[in-house]
Amino acid sequence: MSARTQCEERGVIQRECAAIRAQFRQADNGGRSHNLAKLLYVHMLGYPAHFGQMECVRMIASPRYSEKRVGYLGAMMLLDEKQDASLLITNSIKNDLSHSNQYVQSLALCTLACMGSAEMCRDLAPEIDRLLRASNSYIKKKAALCAVHIVRKVHDLGELFAPAARSLLAEKNHGVLHGAVVLIIELCERNPETLERFRKVLPDLVQIMKGLVLSGYSPEHDVAGISDPFLQVRILRLLRILGHNNEGASDAMNDLLAQVATNTDSTKTVGNAVLYETVLTVLDIKSESGLRVLAVNILGRFLLNNDRNIRYIAMTSLQKIVGTDHNAVQRHRGTIVDCLKDQDASVKRRALELSLALVSASNVRSMMKELLLFLSSCPAELKAHAASGIFNAAERYAPSQRWHIDTILHVLTTAGGDVRDETVPNLIQLITNASELHCYTVHKLYRALLTDISQQSLVQVACWCIGEYGDLLLRGECQETEAVQVTEDDVLDALETVLQSHMSSPTRITDNVDRIRSIVSIYGSCIDVELQQRAVEYNALFKKYDHMRYATRCPLVIRSLRMDVNVCDLLDLLGGSEETLQPSPAVGAPAPGLLINTASTAGGDLLDLLGVLEPAPLAPAPTVPVYEKDGVTLTLSCEKQSDTGLTVTLTASNSTDSDISSFTLQAAVPKSVQLHMKAPSGDSLPARGTAKVTQVVVLNNPNKVGLTHTHTNIHTHDTVQIDSFPGLDAAGQ
Repeated sequence: MSARTQCEERGVIQRECAAIRAQFRQADNGGRSHNLAKLLYVHMLGYPAHFGQMECVRMIASPRYSEKRVGYLGAMMLLDEKQDASLLITNSIKNDLSHSNQYVQSLALCTLACMGSAEMCRDLAPEIDRLLRASNSYIKKKAALCAVHIVRKVHDLGELFAPAARSLLAEKNHGVLHGAVVLIIELCERNPETLERFRKVLPDLVQIMKGLVLSGYSPEHDVAGISDPFLQVRILRLLRILGHNNEGASDAMNDLLAQVATNTDSTKTVGNAVLYETVLTVLDIKSESGLRVLAVNILGRFLLNNDRNIRYIAMTSLQKIVGTDHNAVQRHRGTIVDCLKDQDASVKRRALELSLALVSASNVRSMMKELLLFLSSCPAELKAHAASGIFNAAERYAPSQRWHIDTILHVLTTAGGDVRDETVPNLIQLITNASELHCYTVHKLYRALLTDISQQSLVQVACWCIGEYGDLLLRGECQETEAVQVTEDDVLDALETVLQSHMSSPTRITDNVDRIRSIVSIYGSCIDVELQQRAVEYNALFKKYDHMRYATRCPLVIRSLRMDVNVCDLLDLLGGSEETLQPSPAVGAPAPGLLINTASTAGGDLLDLLGVLEPAPLAPAPTVPVYEKDGVTLTLSCEKQSDTGLTVTLTASNSTDSDISSFTLQAAVPKSVQLHMKAPSGDSLPARGTAKVTQVVVLNNPNKVGLTHTHTNIHTHDTVQIDSFPGLDAAGQ
């Protein structure tokens, strides 16, 4: 068309469609096929052409081949099974399937295979079965592909075509063989009984495949030196289905697959297609170990191919079998690691996943070296995945605790902003358990903090570690690393820099209290509400309860640590005398459903400490049940600490036959009561009371408590109110 703009094009289309409609209305129209062809072109341009549907129906019924051809083409383009007009051509298709002209029969077969509805397929299935047994190879290959469409539309009709499909395997024509194999694949995938019957034709398939592999040059079927690769790929796919989970069928095809793998040229794309299908078949059946190694080696050669698509599918296949054929895949570890440098993002991602899967106890040091090098230069979208994989591998195969800590610190230094939330508490737990490395770790983290405070996770761990082991840092003696003399002013300068960057930092320093007090007071009017609240609380601690600073410590490990958790360790800034309490052992992680803000928990500790000045424990009261329902029993015992302070121990047990997971206890008190819930001993209740969960609650000025428990096996949420505490007189409540 000569239209220069979209508007001009629409005008031309409208005029042409009006003329075509006028031509369609004329009874004697010699140019019907030409007009319908023009309308189909309009349809291809994206303009409405539905008004030509009935013209397609009329032309299909025409006795002239030229009109039938355009009519069937129009039906395939303008009609589908949802259109009522499609039902009008069923009878015409049936008549043309019995036509004496093979090309007319072909038109009817193609149309039925393209847009035949389930109803049309049921009506015409017997005709297709008849044509599958015809003597004309041209018709039989078309009928086989039409039968595939019918089986997909109406699964029950598969049994009708099974005998004919089996007989087609005796044909010499490659087109008929190809159609027969496609039909058999469809039948076997949909019916296990049919699959079992077709295993009997396995020798015929092996013979056909051998003929293709070992045959000489045939110009009719040769593609880049490979004899009919399309038929080879289809047969290999059918062999994979027949040999899946069947040792007998697998044994019958082992020799053939070895021949294909060794005799197929891998320098051409066509040969690689056949080899790839061979590899998939070998890996999916119960093949011999030597044959599986051969298949893995073929994939290893694919990794060296210049085509990125071939490298990608090779790594995708290796990823699937690395768990079952680990040693065979390990032989290609060097090539896989080299693919981490590939320019293609998809190949790089697959190489990362496969490299992480190849890490083992024997190669963890060398593989981690490569992965850490990759982490420093990988795209931003892969950093989180790479960091997570390195963490998991280090946790499983770490040769020593120091190596483990060094590896994680390297990741935090390189990609600290891309690690998962649980990384910080996990590393803190690791450092806590490695008591002999506390001095080494605090020195290394202090140097990292001076170098870079932009990595959030690194800053969190460094500040916590300085808060816990700052005395080792100030001592300046460390056998594991080069000793550096650090003063309190140096540490405070580093921590103040972090605070000014809206991060919080812990340490333990005995002097310079005035400077600490001035730093904390600045944040009493901070825009960050959490930071402001902590600063106000610590200022109150300075002014009213200065004598308690030496006994104040934060919990050793808080698993649900967030960015603002380190601010609670500012309490350690104030400690450092001989009276400083030693940290209690870390307890189990809080349950996932525990609705406690970690920073608020730290504040709760502080408020409780302000109320317990002179503990005077009394004899524990008797344990009494306060809740019993659905197999869950909750008991309570009290211990009076002072005139206003009370320690309550809650013990939960499960008498059912099933374990209860994600079990949590929560408490609510009036505003006049100060509440502090310590970490529970666990978050699961084993069946039949084999173990219990305990939780200690510290109350100041107690009078009434509401308790809530939840668990997620079958989500349960229940509440009980306690108005008095057993074993205590009314005056103390």
